[in-house]
Amino acid sequence: MQQKAYKYRVYPIEEQRTFFAKCFGCCRKIWNLMLADRNQYYKDTGKSLYPQPAQYKKAYPYLKEVDSLALSNVQKQQNKAIKDHIENPKAFGVPKFKAKKRCKNSYTTNNQKGTVALVENGIKLPKIGVIRAVLHRMPEEGWKIKSATVSQKRDGSYYISVLCEKDAEDPERLPIDESRVLGLDYKSDGLYKDSNGNLAGMPKFFRKAQKRLAKLQKKLKNKEKDSKNYEKQLRKVAKLYVHVANQRRDYLQKLSTAITKQYDYIMVEDLNMRAMANKGFGNGKATMDNGFGMFQVMLAYKLKRKGGKLVVIDKWFPSSQLCNVCGYKNKKVKNLNVHSWICPVCGTEHDRDENAAINILIEGLRILYEEMKAA
Repeated sequence: MQQKAYKYRVYPIEEQRTFFAKCFGCCRKIWNLMLADRNQYYKDTGKSLYPQPAQYKKAYPYLKEVDSLALSNVQKQQNKAIKDHIENPKAFGVPKFKAKKRCKNSYTTNNQKGTVALVENGIKLPKIGVIRAVLHRMPEEGWKIKSATVSQKRDGSYYISVLCEKDAEDPERLPIDESRVLGLDYKSDGLYKDSNGNLAGMPKFFRKAQKRLAKLQKKLKNKEKDSKNYEKQLRKVAKLYVHVANQRRDYLQKLSTAITKQYDYIMVEDLNMRAMANKGFGNGKATMDNGFGMFQVMLAYKLKRKGGKLVVIDKWFPSSQLCNVCGYKNKKVKNLNVHSWICPVCGTEHDRDENAAINILIEGLRILYEEMKAA
């Protein structure tokens, strides 16, 4: 089964905005109620509890006013969050309660015999009807709508992501053509350097917006908190953040599309971008601004869609320290200030980042060929 999502900007009327707000709030409420009951039951018995959204509707009648499928999907999301934490606690934290101010406003509903549909100038959803939308792209023939996720950004704008699926197997894995294979080494002051020596820069969208952001935040500071003027100014700040995020996403979408058309297999290191930014590896702001983690996600699904693969190398692989010609390991290159070095064994002169990208490519090819042998 193949899946593909289409995201649309929508323009709900006041009645629809009110309904969305109720759905967001009820989903948050159900999440917190179920999580509290699960935690208490586990504390008392040491066993797992599987509560149902329907059991809370008598005590909280307003839960009946929203889309019941939205509440059911909260249950599924929480079940998955708990399962992920149990299976891999290092990667997935303990599910937490959701506060109104910090919680992402969104809910998901399912398509049941046409309850979710793309219609002329809008999107139809259960219990609320047609919401006006900009349908800039339509699903291709053979793709059926599975679900829709309504979300509200911090600037107050609304979006609906329509998930479509097609009853078909994933494409067969492409044969390995080494002219269509690429290694990427992450660069905090740009985006990456590849195994061909090409440097991909990254526009500093957040840096460019910082002066404007500082002015907006200064005005916000002078407003009385929770007043109408404060809320209005807060939306302006949020709007700028959303604009920067959209710029970054658009740039990375175009770059990832171009690179996946040219290459079938791309190799990268397994990097925790947030941890790198927090622990001072290079410039923290630059690390968070370049969106390399988001870029990897885009590469992964675009390569998979065509039968290729994003190969992720172990984070402890010493890509910068190895000579890609003779394999000599130079531990001095652990120092991040070393940008070039000469191999004392074979005499090859290395650019740190290009050499790392080539080693990532070599290691990725080794992994691919091993996978082929095992298949």
